[in-house]
Amino acid sequence: MIVGVVAVQGDFSEHIAVLKTLPTETKEIRLPKDLENVDGLIIPGGESTTLRKLFDIYELTDGLKQYAKSGKVMWGTCAGMIMMAQNLTDDRPEPLRLMDITVKRNAYGRQLNSFEVGLNIPCVGEPTFRSIFIRAPEIVTIGPNVNVLAYLENGNPVAVQENNLLATSFHPELTRDDRIHRYFLNMVEEVNQNQ
Repeated sequence: MIVGVVAVQGDFSEHIAVLKTLPTETKEIRLPKDLENVDGLIIPGGESTTLRKLFDIYELTDGLKQYAKSGKVMWGTCAGMIMMAQNLTDDRPEPLRLMDITVKRNAYGRQLNSFEVGLNIPCVGEPTFRSIFIRAPEIVTIGPNVNVLAYLENGNPVAVQENNLLATSFHPELTRDDRIHRYFLNMVEEVNQNQ
């Protein structure tokens, strides 16, 4: 199994560091040709407007859309989730429109308002998952086929899945807990077996 991590901006190296402790190979994705023979793909956190500009500069935009629409597994964390959304409450950047969610950028405040919370995420089991929110986006609406995997105490969804697409408002790659990465790898394995 080969997992690609989009490596044009943001905390891609942190995802790669977690993946290197798991039974998978990793590949940095910078150009459309890098998407070939990749079984699963992660769009990391970063700065969403910069990410989108770089997707266009490196001609990755269409490749990322085709990758997700082919049924392969894609996971977006923080800015990656913003990129995967169908709609944003802001007029920029232009999302990839892959997942039936509407997202509000920087909904929980600036860098100073970053926070950590233990989340109950049934699909990864006990104990609670230490979740780090940094300039995190908020999921404002979800479509009928989107499954919520975790909520904040105020009822806001912060981890969602729609078929082959996974998105989290927070940064699992910044903790030593690899359970969400393992969950993602299980999704990839299931899709591979069914293709």
